Amino acid sequence: MILAFAVHDTEENQRTSITRRCLLSLRDTTDLAKYRLFFIDNNSCQETKDLLLEFQKHNPCTIITNEENIGTAEAINKAWKYRYPGEHCMKIDNDVVWHQYGWVELMAECLHRDKEIGIIGLKRKDCWERPTHLEADYRSELQMIPQKPGEKWLVVEKAKHIIGTCQMYNSALLDKMGYLYQPSLYGYDDVMASWRSQLAGFKNVFLPQIEIDHIDNGGTPYQSWKEKHSGEYTQQVIKEVNEYIAGTKSIYYTPFLPEYDPYTGEKNPYLNEV
Repeated sequence: MILAFAVHDTEENQRTSITRRCLLSLRDTTDLAKYRLFFIDNNSCQETKDLLLEFQKHNPCTIITNEENIGTAEAINKAWKYRYPGEHCMKIDNDVVWHQYGWVELMAECLHRDKEIGIIGLKRKDCWERPTHLEADYRSELQMIPQKPGEKWLVVEKAKHIIGTCQMYNSALLDKMGYLYQPSLYGYDDVMASWRSQLAGFKNVFLPQIEIDHIDNGGTPYQSWKEKHSGEYTQQVIKEVNEYIAGTKSIYYTPFLPEYDPYTGEKNPYLNEV
């Protein structure tokens, strides 16, 4: 299993303290020796670079350093590039804390027992999805995970969109969709991945019983910039999602080789080198 974090802390956005809280929570709730942990540093400030190096002294992990901010999706892709055949991958933001030990194992158990799950995510407390929501886009469905005698009962929440704070991707889905894609530095990679997953024949679910907190309260110039920046691409995202649905745009994306889309057999139109 790959656990990948994209990090972009600067002196202006002052997120080093948020990253520190995330790392401490990760250390206290996860057996890191069981997984392959990657931090992809999008040209963070020296304080965060030092923080990551100090964490690496005491915990097994790999740090990939970029000379500029290449965005969330392409940063995560640099870690997922090292995926082994059949290996699940996680995309995790560096502004989340967990309140239960063994959350990675529980997410992985859901994928193991229900092969139809493409993306499973932990549910933030500000998500709108619920079974009784009046709007269809936010109406979810509680489902039992297949169970054999002696196995614990597990319930997941099927939804259209799994927010990208803490997501696990089924290796079978990654074989069909490739890597994360977003048209800008921030935003919509989770929306587009959720659509790609459904169109590849999978379902997307939350594991709501694992409590997490999103610890970036926003209200900062940096948050305002991210919202404005991603908002400028909303119409492009709608257009591309409609192309996925119509079948005129392949759901498979890779910034790396191979040259041909293994899902459609067609030449990959996004082929480039990162």
